[in-house]
Amino acid sequence: MTDSHKHPDAQLRLVIFDVDGTLSDSQADIIGSMTDAFVAEELTVPRPDEILGIVGLSLEVAMPLLAPEVPDETLDRLIAAYKAAYMQRRLDAGAGHSPLYPGMRELVEALSAEPETLLGIATGKSRRGLVALLETYQLSRAFQTIQVADDHPSKPNPSMILAALAETGVAPEHAVMIGDTQFDIDMAKAAGIRTIAVSWGYHPTTKLAHADLLVDDAAALRKAIDTLT
Repeated sequence: MTDSHKHPDAQLRLVIFDVDGTLSDSQADIIGSMTDAFVAEELTVPRPDEILGIVGLSLEVAMPLLAPEVPDETLDRLIAAYKAAYMQRRLDAGAGHSPLYPGMRELVEALSAEPETLLGIATGKSRRGLVALLETYQLSRAFQTIQVADDHPSKPNPSMILAALAETGVAPEHAVMIGDTQFDIDMAKAAGIRTIAVSWGYHPTTKLAHADLLVDDAAALRKAIDTLT
């Protein structure tokens, strides 16, 4: 449900954020939880760069990439162990869990205050994990559309973006996706919307060259959003 009927003269725009590696820095928890899961199964732990390379994918897609030789029942246990370890780390860390990147809270708050701007999330996180993160930083009310791994095929399938466009009623040419991985950019391009890559996340910028714009900080991101929408 949007506020579009309140602003008949304004051209609505939709700004969609990825979460891990874009809004918040959860790499320590991701690597640690994946390590716990593999150790529990007595499997060789993937390298940190391998683990960060799958961030953005749903676990059901990511885990076979990290453990291609193991049977399905082991993959199921790895996924369950990862989820349990991640939740425990979140509970143990409390308010310090997955800190937001510099300037991102202020950017989200500024954008959410604009009548013509709707905000969305498209993430490989579970709904439970995302809700906990947004509540920690008191950002739950900032987003009009939230798309999570529970409800969609994994990125780079465009399903999350298409659902966000449908829920908000914003035309693709007035929407932009912000992410730190190749999967985010590919997903957005498959849905026909513009893309902004951030350099502070989990994929090297060499994998992000096909984004419309690449930015290095929150101030540059704000300018890029205004440029593209």
